[in-house]
Amino acid sequence: MTAMHDYFDDSHRLVRDTVRRFVEREILAHVDQWEEAGEFPRELYQKAGAAGILGIGYPEDFGGSHEGDVFAKVAASEELMRSGSGGLVAGLGSLDIGLPPVLKWARPALRDRVVPQVLAGEKIMALAVTEPGGGSDVANLQTRAVREGDYYRVTGSKTFITSGVRADFYTVAVRTGGDGFGGVSLLLIEKGTPGFSVGRKLKKMGWWASDTAELFFDDCKVPAENLIGVENMGFACIMANFQSERLSLAIMANMTAQLALEASLQWARERQAFGKPIAKFQVLKHRLAEMATQLEVSREFTYRQAAQMAAGKSVIKEISMAKNFATDIADKITYDAVQILGGMGYMRESLVERLYRDNRILSIGGGSREIMNEIISKQMGL
Repeated sequence: MTAMHDYFDDSHRLVRDTVRRFVEREILAHVDQWEEAGEFPRELYQKAGAAGILGIGYPEDFGGSHEGDVFAKVAASEELMRSGSGGLVAGLGSLDIGLPPVLKWARPALRDRVVPQVLAGEKIMALAVTEPGGGSDVANLQTRAVREGDYYRVTGSKTFITSGVRADFYTVAVRTGGDGFGGVSLLLIEKGTPGFSVGRKLKKMGWWASDTAELFFDDCKVPAENLIGVENMGFACIMANFQSERLSLAIMANMTAQLALEASLQWARERQAFGKPIAKFQVLKHRLAEMATQLEVSREFTYRQAAQMAAGKSVIKEISMAKNFATDIADKITYDAVQILGGMGYMRESLVERLYRDNRILSIGGGSREIMNEIISKQMGL
């Protein structure tokens, strides 16, 4: 990982060491069991909160550290991915897509109550945007919120919500106005609110350790003071966090590829065929060289966009490119890793089998590959 030295300083290395030790101490011995169980213990949020991991990137006033430090967040994300479970990382990290709008735009009383509990791992946060009738088409969501005095009455449903089963707080996108992006608002809805129910836990191809759920709102009565930001300005709030989410997904893709490459190298050095390690065969040696080259290019380009973001620059086009490129490379490297391991690569006991499955969601979540290309082309003036 030669590019790291250009972007990470001593404080980032301390973050990396802290998270690495946490993963070794609290996760690695149990992660296979949690994957098979389809969830990890709720207590892990509290442990991650106590270790200061959930608060990385957030203000100290609310229990965070390294406020606005993009590379502290990158370092922590990379080390969490060393757990080998994208689902665990997604579940533990659902606060990073649900909490920023509350931190930035919620009323102070609501913000001051919610944010510290989430960063401490005492409460779990989720973002609820996707609906059964549409995924990436956020501007046309149908969940309706009608203002009646001091309350909104919310009717509709959401699906594919990460941490949806056991979250305590949900940042929910609703329609308060007319059609299109100009009629969307955000509400903070708490578990237990009358009219709000959580549906079945959804079974997925990958990310087994994360809980994913359907949500239902049946004339759900939400206090008007739970409005996040200005009414009918929710679309802008959602979009503001997408650059960070897409960076996170690119980091996850690069680390998925990194773990798959490492597993492939180890296998190629140890596996014997025709009297010598298979790494000595030119066809495999060259494939591994290509995998390493592709990953290095992807990681460097992703880091470059993170550096631009850290400098306060808008990288709407470039972060979309980075997400697409990283997920494409991870598709190829995880595919090749399974092929290199052969039959063992197809076994559930093999890490690359899980990486192969987990990777598939990365080019869909946070805006699909096709939506990324639409954004890129628009930024090019097409």
